[in-house]
Amino acid sequence: MPVRRATAKTPNKPPTKGRADLARLRRTTDAEIARTSPPELRALPDDFWQGARVVTPVTKQAISIRLDEDVIDWFRATGPKYQTRINAVLRSYVEQVGAAPQRSVRKRRAV
Repeated sequence: MPVRRATAKTPNKPPTKGRADLARLRRTTDAEIARTSPPELRALPDDFWQGARVVTPVTKQAISIRLDEDVIDWFRATGPKYQTRINAVLRSYVEQVGAAPQRSVRKRRAV
């Protein structure tokens, strides 16, 4: 599919989801960023990002899991991306408990 460029005939369209308009971002001034920032972000301390770390996303694996109906209802009621929140709860548990215990391998009996 050919790439469409913005011309007088084709007005600027917003980038597709997940794609930033880098040219527009480069033209944005610090004053414009400060003016359009939400109030809670305008007065961030200079060292706000000092303890930040890059977290690379982990590849997800699709599985089928049976959960209690009330648990699923509760997570769904929290809104979109409820599966991401379920994953976050499970990840938090894994981090708190630590390494998974070693499973014993049972030999099957021949019939």
